[in-house]
Amino acid sequence: MRILWPFIIIIAIGSTHFLHVVKSYVHSPGKEYTNDTRYDFIIVGAGSAGSVLANRLSENKKWRILLLEGGYRANLLNRIPMLVSYFPLTDFNWGYNVEPQKNACLGMINHQCAWPRGRALGGTSILNYMIHTRGNKYDYDKWASLGNVGWSYADVLPYFKKSERFNVPGIKDFIYHNEDGYLCVEHVPYHTKLATTFLNAGKELGYKIVDYNGQDQIGFSYLQVNMDHGTRCSAAKAYLDPINRPNLNIITGARVTKVLINGNKRAYGVEYVKDNVWKKVICSKEVLLSAGTIDSAKLLMLSGIGPKKHLEELKIPVIQDAKVGYNMYEHIGFLGLTFMVNQSVSLLPNKIFNPSVFLEYLLRKNGLLSIPGGAEALAFIKTKYAPDERPDIELLFASGSLHSDNGQALKRGLRISEDLYNAVYKPIENQDAWSIWPIIQYPKSVGRLTLRSKNPFESPKMDPNFFSHPADLEIILEGLKHAINISKTEAFQVYGSRLHDLKIPSCGQFEFASDDYWRCAIKHLPSMMNHEIGTVKMGPQTDTYAVVDPQLRVYGIKALRVVDASIMPTMPTGHVNAGIFMIGEKAADMIKETWKDEL
Repeated sequence: MRILWPFIIIIAIGSTHFLHVVKSYVHSPGKEYTNDTRYDFIIVGAGSAGSVLANRLSENKKWRILLLEGGYRANLLNRIPMLVSYFPLTDFNWGYNVEPQKNACLGMINHQCAWPRGRALGGTSILNYMIHTRGNKYDYDKWASLGNVGWSYADVLPYFKKSERFNVPGIKDFIYHNEDGYLCVEHVPYHTKLATTFLNAGKELGYKIVDYNGQDQIGFSYLQVNMDHGTRCSAAKAYLDPINRPNLNIITGARVTKVLINGNKRAYGVEYVKDNVWKKVICSKEVLLSAGTIDSAKLLMLSGIGPKKHLEELKIPVIQDAKVGYNMYEHIGFLGLTFMVNQSVSLLPNKIFNPSVFLEYLLRKNGLLSIPGGAEALAFIKTKYAPDERPDIELLFASGSLHSDNGQALKRGLRISEDLYNAVYKPIENQDAWSIWPIIQYPKSVGRLTLRSKNPFESPKMDPNFFSHPADLEIILEGLKHAINISKTEAFQVYGSRLHDLKIPSCGQFEFASDDYWRCAIKHLPSMMNHEIGTVKMGPQTDTYAVVDPQLRVYGIKALRVVDASIMPTMPTGHVNAGIFMIGEKAADMIKETWKDEL
């Protein structure tokens, strides 16, 4: 029976949620439209930023707000952190993959890494590992130094604080934290012995245990996560569920296909499809795109805002020539660093998929099922390559590895090839192990997003150009060496920790654990952190790659803003979701300031 638990979970997750997907698109002037009520603001996308906007703008009872979301509400299983790796296998995920890579994703099917994006109320906050990191203060001071007035750390800290309902044991720091916001920030209520060992190893190496969302970032810590007493706290749960306002209309299953722009270059509404019925909806004040780094850029280009040459090639009428789709960055790391242990202390299916474990979670919201997919702790460190005082590597600790679910979810979700998995990980199924993912913080490789066609139902082309800049590979390699040093500490040697040494077949020509072997391995098993940013870059008018100004208004188009991770001009440290909540909070205030005469 225990062996069947993973299959039952996948069936339950998938069967409780079904989306009707429009599979074809015929561009015809004879499309029939139905018209909806007029609104003051239309928000496209109910992810981390869109949910914030819907909440904060609807505080004004005089404004009518429409929130359009292509997905539906996530089911109750989504609240269980341990099941995080199963949801990308369902239609809660848009199912995007990067373009086949030359220097990365070589161990994935067709050399394509998966790029999961949430398709539900809450957006990708229903798929992510719930890790809450704000970034380093110098990240935002850099934004300001690039000409983005109002985006320094001093400017954004109040919005990080405004968003959060902070409840981490032992931390009472009102300079950096707030207890009255909507977004829950907590520790995972249960930690394995290995997670505590990771922190002890850090102390053994001379690092401090820190609040990485406080004054000091370099050091080790248990994860701070978006959880509400052991359950996922998605953007929808945090910002939409607590409110029931008659002036906020939320429409799910609504696939937005175009922003409507008049001859005066003013956005006045959007076109969308729901249940195969085409609709146009009008707004009097602003259209706000919060569809994410991929889909906000895609929608702008479908609407005629983008690189002139690219749009002309697709016969899309050009309304505004802009560098949409450029400046695309992603945190990338290495998945394959596995350490075997000689005691039963890690996460394995026979422990997790056990009726008594489920009962404990249902009754107390505690125990193994409260751990987000095995991720438990992290460290931010500086390598010899760090250009300034910011950490240039994150070490993400998990009390398991790629084999720990016996190939049921991680292998499939990450698109790991059968040959690689069977050679390296299948032989150690049901054996205890732990892992560290070394993740570069400021990648130099830059990608680009483009349209495949003007069909709004076709996925865009996402080419991140991973490792096109050689420095990225070397920094991850250096982080990997720090991770191996952690495994050699007295703390971890209590468990006899040793490197799992079965070679990746395509790297067999290199001596195991040599630098050349690791370079090859990193290219085969890169970690995609799903932190893509930058395709609708924020910047001053003098920045030729800027698409929006520091007020997030699209250059050349009136009444259109973009509010999500796509506007980030450079990559922040850590995980980006906390920063997206901040952007939503700050944008809401900027919008209120614009229309304050009507308040």
